[in-house]
Amino acid sequence: MALPLLRCCSCNRPVSILTRFLTSKPFLATQSRRLGPVASAVSDARQYSSDSERRRHEQKQKVVVVGIPNPFIWFRTRIYFFLIRAYFDKEFSIEEFTEGAKQAFSHVSRLLSQCQFEALEGLVAKDLIGKLEEKCAQLPVSHQRALSAESDEIMYTTTGDVGIYYDDSGRKYVSILMRFWYLTSARLPDESVEGAKIFQVVIGGEGERPETKRLLTANYEFQREFTQGVIPDWIITRIEHSKLLD
Repeated sequence: MALPLLRCCSCNRPVSILTRFLTSKPFLATQSRRLGPVASAVSDARQYSSDSERRRHEQKQKVVVVGIPNPFIWFRTRIYFFLIRAYFDKEFSIEEFTEGAKQAFSHVSRLLSQCQFEALEGLVAKDLIGKLEEKCAQLPVSHQRALSAESDEIMYTTTGDVGIYYDDSGRKYVSILMRFWYLTSARLPDESVEGAKIFQVVIGGEGERPETKRLLTANYEFQREFTQGVIPDWIITRIEHSKLLD
């Protein structure tokens, strides 16, 4: 019996850069450095001064966003992740998927802000690209710039919803909705984006004018067909930027 709300997509697409984002394991290597004895008090003072300036600089730039997930949604998505590993992809990891989704979100949002719609082919569903092109054409330049999310400006990421679908011919689909909170320094009128949180972030030395940044939200839905014989290919089937692209 077919489940409702099936979103169909074309088959036999070549493996895209989006698939590589979502299937490659992120390389997160951190090395600890041990400082040997310092030869002189001058070296100590220079090291202390350098470290103090670095810590002050990091404190000025650091913005922490804490999200509290809905317990019901969290539990439901974990059940779906178990089903995906059990019946579709034994190596599926939501942690690795989330890292890949963040990279894909940053890449696609940058292309959107630059109106490079041809570059979205293979990353975004074809019918969605046409709709995005129409919506972006109506946005002022400031709003287009606000669509772009740099990787280091993504403050919080969470899973919004997960779906598993079958159609009448037995084709199998998995969709994962990801929600992103990101900062932008694009100049937007205060009344243009409702619900956007505003931060004053100091960039540079003391006495400099603080830079205004807004915390915006975006929803991106990733879909993949798991039918046997179909090339594994994640594609974005839904893009929403709050009050920018609804």
